[in-house]
Amino acid sequence: MKLTVELTRFKVKKDKTKRVDEWIKFLNEHMEEVLLTLDDEKMYVETIFREDLHGEEFMYWYSVQGHGGQEVTDSTHWIDKKHLEFWKECIDETFTPIDLTPEVIMIPEEIRSKML
Repeated sequence: MKLTVELTRFKVKKDKTKRVDEWIKFLNEHMEEVLLTLDDEKMYVETIFREDLHGEEFMYWYSVQGHGGQEVTDSTHWIDKKHLEFWKECIDETFTPIDLTPEVIMIPEEIRSKML
C-alpha cells in the first residue's frame, strides 16, 4: 500500500487572523476528538503551520495519509463539521492552493510498516 505525503499552502482571508487563532485553539482543545476522526481518513500524520509572508497570512497542511480514506467533507463527526465551518470562514477560496513537491520522504521502515 502506498502513502501520500503532502504539504499544501492556503491563503487566509484578509482580517481573519483572530478567527484563525480561535480555530487553532479549538483544534488543540479538542485534540482527543480530532484524533478520533483521523482513522476514517487513514490520516497517519496531519500538521497545520501558519506563516505571515509580506503581510499576507497563509496556512499549510502537512499530511501523511494512506489510500482509500474518507474525505473530511464526507465525515459525520461533529468536530469535522466545525473544522469545515472554520475553513469556509477563513480560507480564501479565490487563491489557488499551492502543493509543494516532496523530494525526499524519510519514514523509517519500522514506522512505515505500522502505518500501512
